[in-house]
Amino acid sequence: MRMIKNIFVLSVLIGLLFASGCGENKMNDNCDLVLLNGEIYTVNDSIPWAEALAVKGDRIYKVGSNEEIEMYIGDSTAIIDLNGRFVMPGFIDSHAHLIGIGENLIDVDLRDAQNWDEVIAAVAKAASERRPGEWIVGRGWHQEKFDPEPEPNVEGYPVHNALSNAVPYNPVMLVHASGHAVFANAKAMEIAGADTITSNPPGGVIVRDSTGKPIGVFEENAENIIRSAYERYLNDRSLDELNAEVIKKIKFASDLCLKNGVTTLHDAGEDLETIELIKKSVDSNYVKIRLYVMINDALDKLKGKLKDYKLVGYGENRLTVRAIKQYIDGALGSRGAWLLEPYSDLPDSYGSNVTPIKTLDDYCRLAAENGFQMCIHTIGDRGNREALNLYEKYSRQYENFDQMRWRIEHAQHVTPFDIKRFARLNVIAAMQGIHCTSDAPFVIERLGNERAASGAYVWRSMLDRGVVICNGTDAPVESVNPIASFYASVTRKNKDGVGFYTKQKMTREEAIKTYTINGAYAAFEENLKGSLVEGKLADLVVLSNNLMKCSEDDILKTEVVYTIVGGKIVYKK
Repeated sequence: MRMIKNIFVLSVLIGLLFASGCGENKMNDNCDLVLLNGEIYTVNDSIPWAEALAVKGDRIYKVGSNEEIEMYIGDSTAIIDLNGRFVMPGFIDSHAHLIGIGENLIDVDLRDAQNWDEVIAAVAKAASERRPGEWIVGRGWHQEKFDPEPEPNVEGYPVHNALSNAVPYNPVMLVHASGHAVFANAKAMEIAGADTITSNPPGGVIVRDSTGKPIGVFEENAENIIRSAYERYLNDRSLDELNAEVIKKIKFASDLCLKNGVTTLHDAGEDLETIELIKKSVDSNYVKIRLYVMINDALDKLKGKLKDYKLVGYGENRLTVRAIKQYIDGALGSRGAWLLEPYSDLPDSYGSNVTPIKTLDDYCRLAAENGFQMCIHTIGDRGNREALNLYEKYSRQYENFDQMRWRIEHAQHVTPFDIKRFARLNVIAAMQGIHCTSDAPFVIERLGNERAASGAYVWRSMLDRGVVICNGTDAPVESVNPIASFYASVTRKNKDGVGFYTKQKMTREEAIKTYTINGAYAAFEENLKGSLVEGKLADLVVLSNNLMKCSEDDILKTEVVYTIVGGKIVYKK
């Protein structure tokens, strides 16, 4: 009898211990954030759709049905009832310019200027609020989008006189929408010492009238004539003031990205000093977005310091630096893209090679020797061919080249022959869907119909060959809004609904991948983000429309409802 009693007591104790253990496990399974009643597109082929998701810490804990996820709700769990809204991984903008985005929020924004008169009016208004001698800086004008065409003009570019008369006492520097030219008024040219006898620098053009006088446009490397004068002006300010201004731009840019549902941004080129300020901003928690930063600095400067700047997952995966950015040519709009055949609308020009091939080769060697990804800005078909020639050289020298994931930024105009080389060399094409429809009005003028049809923004040809495409906006060249770029990717229609070689468009599934898992892959982060899978970072966006199912017209009406980074709501409409 005593033995039976002891067995009973032992059984009770075991039961209590078991119950206690289960309770503890249940408590440990309580999650921090739960999303219910949604249409969740996971970008995970095994489970493409779900209706609920649970987050613990900064990671996705479980994806499944409402019933499966509700069991992880505890007293302290935050709950979002999606009410049928669409959820997808946070947008990864694979090519943009962080500081430039911030500058556009501070300087004169000219992206919506419909003609040259509107540009002059915007600059004159800014001048009325400044003291004489203060520089006025703006960005976003594009001569091909002016209606009517400015008069007088040279190669479609306006001449500075009207702007100089409207703003005579303030030097003005207006960056072209592409970033590959600047416009200066007479005061800025006077300060810079740019006149009739000033020579074109290597890889740059001072646009002149028939008498040889500069009209105010400085293309490619000639920009530095005006930019250097502006830099001298800035140097009158203290280093602390300058750094504070940069950090302000970083914060503004980060906040704007989150408002647009962008949770990771590939920053396409910063110098070492700016990277230090970005790191400082991450430490101070000014940066809520995740950043993948490419280094763009002088070769001699990098040779001794490159390894010191390599960062992977710094600041709780807020900052990674493991890529080098360089330029082989300019932009198509400013006729700086380097072409195999002359421009159709300027037969004596092939564009510009802005960085000597030998110098690019040296950068490639530095990247390969130090485990850095190489990212070369390449627009024209000649530029793409020369960049691929360099990459092919290193593919023969490094057995693991296809794992190095070297990229070509933009890849806007590529011959059919070189499309095959992208695939064979496993080169990533970092393209921007919105550039296609934004540039469409002048692409045929620049290239002619045959070249445009076979090689301009050839997403379908690339994808069918197995090339990895990652998407983005090149902001501030375009708005950082990924919805507009997604729409362009799946429709290839401009704002008037006119299609541009629509056989090259992506499917919606492909376009979402270019903005999520492909962007993660392009930064060696596909195991960390880019799909809603258990164990990955809880970076996601809640949208007002289902991008996989809504009508084409409704795509552009889509709004960001929530942006969530690391399980934290960082933007709510």
